[in-house]
Amino acid sequence: MHALSLPTWIIHISSVIEWALAIWLIATYAQLNHNKAWLGLSFAMLPALVSALCACTWHFFDNATSLEWLVILQAAMTLVGNIALAIAGYFIWRYAQQNQQNNAPTAQEK
Repeated sequence: MHALSLPTWIIHISSVIEWALAIWLIATYAQLNHNKAWLGLSFAMLPALVSALCACTWHFFDNATSLEWLVILQAAMTLVGNIALAIAGYFIWRYAQQNQQNNAPTAQEK
């Protein structure tokens, strides 16, 4: 546990808590608005949380060589998470575009 200083641990742990809270808040927002696109974003955020937990676990055990597989898992989860977040962002954009078209005034209403 000596691999990181106390201030660095505070930042790591608070970042994990903040990310988990953001997932929960976005999922709650999605449920209140019945918007599956935003719910998809909350699920797309999970791989990044797993990545952060891998990093914290590896550092907690002083970067033990027996746990180097966590570094590979962290990198994989970062890649998967970034792709998932890009896809979720696309679906939120698409939902907003569809909503905008459905709410646009027709020629008769103008």
